[in-house]
Amino acid sequence: MHCVVVGGGLAGLASAVWMTEAGHQVTLLERRGSLGGRTIAMPVPAVDDVPDNGQHVFASGYQHLMRYLDSVGTREQVEFPGHMTIRLPGGDTRVSAFGGLAGLRAAFGDLPGVTGLDRLRTARAQATLIRQALRQPAWLDDITADEWFRRIKMPQSARDALWDGIVIGLTGDKPEISSAKVPADLLVTGMRRARETKTPISIGYPTVDLDTLFIDGAEKVFADAGVDVRHRAVVAAVDVADGVVVGVTLTDGERVSSDAVICAVPVWSVKGLLDQVPEHERIYEAVEHLTPVPIVSVNLYLDRSIGMADWGEVLLGGEGVLEQVWDRQRMHGRDASRHHLYSTTVSASYELTKKSNAEITAIQMDMLRRYYPAAAHAEVLHSHVVRMPKSTFAQRPGTAGIRPDQRTSVLGLALAGDWTRTDWTTTMEGACQSAARAVDVILDYAKRPDSRV
Repeated sequence: MHCVVVGGGLAGLASAVWMTEAGHQVTLLERRGSLGGRTIAMPVPAVDDVPDNGQHVFASGYQHLMRYLDSVGTREQVEFPGHMTIRLPGGDTRVSAFGGLAGLRAAFGDLPGVTGLDRLRTARAQATLIRQALRQPAWLDDITADEWFRRIKMPQSARDALWDGIVIGLTGDKPEISSAKVPADLLVTGMRRARETKTPISIGYPTVDLDTLFIDGAEKVFADAGVDVRHRAVVAAVDVADGVVVGVTLTDGERVSSDAVICAVPVWSVKGLLDQVPEHERIYEAVEHLTPVPIVSVNLYLDRSIGMADWGEVLLGGEGVLEQVWDRQRMHGRDASRHHLYSTTVSASYELTKKSNAEITAIQMDMLRRYYPAAAHAEVLHSHVVRMPKSTFAQRPGTAGIRPDQRTSVLGLALAGDWTRTDWTTTMEGACQSAARAVDVILDYAKRPDSRV
């Protein structure tokens, strides 16, 4: 079988790798000059360094992402220390974990900044939240996560300490925008994976840059298997004849014939590609409803250590300004003789992304000095601001079920991408799970007696 994979982001890379593993001929078409999509390293000549386009962390329940890393030979380059740290203004810290004593304390409302009767109220609200996530009321997709928290009387102190940050971390968007059903579904998925693996879900990180983790190994797989990787190949349409896919047409008029196609482009790039698919209008609905969410990250090269206690720290009360700080010395084993690299992340950064690079850097440094006493006299040797206006997508109330399945009505055509229907949303795991399902669709088609293969 000859399969064309449209899109060289993580979903497309995984699709191409796994179709190659299954013994099929693959052509990978990518509109840009490099592979990786939203998971790439970015050269910064000013400091002779290659930081990432943001900090991409993993949950230990990401089984399909780990399968991909196994396939490209980089699974050992991810670590799961089992904890992060919450940092309070002034410098106090608190270890955060979902398992063990820290997880048990959190379940009973013992969270940073939560005191007195709010601890009891937090424990009660959390019990209600978990119960409603497991047995979801019909109205859950009609309200935002913010309204859900208010309905169950989650104290604001608990939201500041944990729950607003969880929503932002899980969905990539603000609690007052995201449907309550999205974090509920993700919490259930995480609990199910923890039960299956008999291990509490923890957060991990790559010990290498994202090109090394995701792309280099895939390119070696492609070179060894003879995969035809074509850059600057912009697809105009997926071609269908008599209900069967026959290939794709590029914007320059070239036609690439194939027995199967996996369309693995981002949600905001799919409109127009599938006009020949009978259900294309329903698929395009996702484009209208899954609106982009921006993330801003900053790579700060400082002249000294700011004294982080952990590899990653969440700043209590930093939502919308500076939410997470990552110690790249610890994570990557970096030589700090020339500079200390810290990466910061602000999800759902609707307001921050409008500011200049200098303004963003100043805001980030002001926040670091509030939380890290050792940063008081730190100087910025270089700042690298990364704006990702379309880092992920919002799932607003009323959009449950809008994400399309990987299987289409066209024989030999499958969809992939984090925006398609998966157990995880807006994550690298969602991209890889969608790829696994898309590949299964194509392999099932290849077994049909009426297929052309």
